[in-house]
Amino acid sequence: MSKKLQDLIRPEIKDMAAYYVPESAGLVKLDAMENPFSWPEEMKQEWLGLLSKAEPNRYPDPAAKELVEGLRDCFDIDSSLGVILGNGSDELIQLIVMAMKNGSCVMAPMPSFVMYQHIARSLGVKFVGVPLSEDFSLDMPAMLEAINAHNPAVIFLAYPNNPTANLFDDDDVESIIDTTDGIVVIDEAYQPFAMKTYMAKAQQFENVLIMRTVSKLGLAGLRLGFLVGHNSLTSQLEKIRLPYNINVFTQLTANFAFKHIDVLNAQAVLICEQREALLKKLSTFAGVLVFPSKANFILFSLLADSAERVFNELKDAGILIKKMGAVQGLPTECLRVTVGSHEENSLFLGAFASIYHS
Repeated sequence: MSKKLQDLIRPEIKDMAAYYVPESAGLVKLDAMENPFSWPEEMKQEWLGLLSKAEPNRYPDPAAKELVEGLRDCFDIDSSLGVILGNGSDELIQLIVMAMKNGSCVMAPMPSFVMYQHIARSLGVKFVGVPLSEDFSLDMPAMLEAINAHNPAVIFLAYPNNPTANLFDDDDVESIIDTTDGIVVIDEAYQPFAMKTYMAKAQQFENVLIMRTVSKLGLAGLRLGFLVGHNSLTSQLEKIRLPYNINVFTQLTANFAFKHIDVLNAQAVLICEQREALLKKLSTFAGVLVFPSKANFILFSLLADSAERVFNELKDAGILIKKMGAVQGLPTECLRVTVGSHEENSLFLGAFASIYHS
């Protein structure tokens, strides 16, 4: 790139690294917290018939009215609350940060979902990360001190947290909501596996937004997220939502899937059962520190082996998990594995047992 072109790019952008997604073709994919189960054949055929009636030559409904009503019914969202749809939760995070006035600050515990920091930095917004306690709970004295010092416009709380997979204490969450003058976004991406939610409390707190994605539920290919909160907030964010951001195929498919939510919920139950079995098996390996999980993934640390070596050899064996690298607040030599099907988990455990050096 010529110097003239380089000078057009903001310095913080040039200093950033692109979000990296590893190649996964031909591998048992246990790195991205996806639902491993496909739909029953009868349901799939009904869906394909529905898609055949779509008109891709026409723009989708810009307000996605039918989809929003389906969301309200499926997730018991009160009619008094606003709903905003996004192309995945990433777009919603971007929308929230974009709406804040110049000089604002975004805050989140660390470690947490990397896109909070990545998007804030990409928009030139100050980001403050507050380290979690050693047990991955919120360090409340540090959080409250940081809130008072930086007066954040937005605080993101992943519930359960990624990558630590734990739920934060409800009293701590509500203390943050009560203390801050800013918006608190409770990111419930993994709610189907935690069985806890703040959705019913969304009316109680005007400064709270509940954010969800349907990716972990089993619809990752759709890229659909939604944000719920008081209309005083959602109406402002709606002004900068891009028109037609939810395409016609996503609208049709998601609304269809919500009418079959019992299938997806049953799959979530199976994933939780597999999670408990996988937690138990991993905990039997000497020198492996396995952290509790309320999500559909498990974080573990190798006390006597190299995470990079184990990751690479698992990949060579056809199994892709996540190497955490140097992440603030995590122990060294951390790996993260998505809970897959029984067969996928067995393949992972068998390969891990042959590779790991305790």
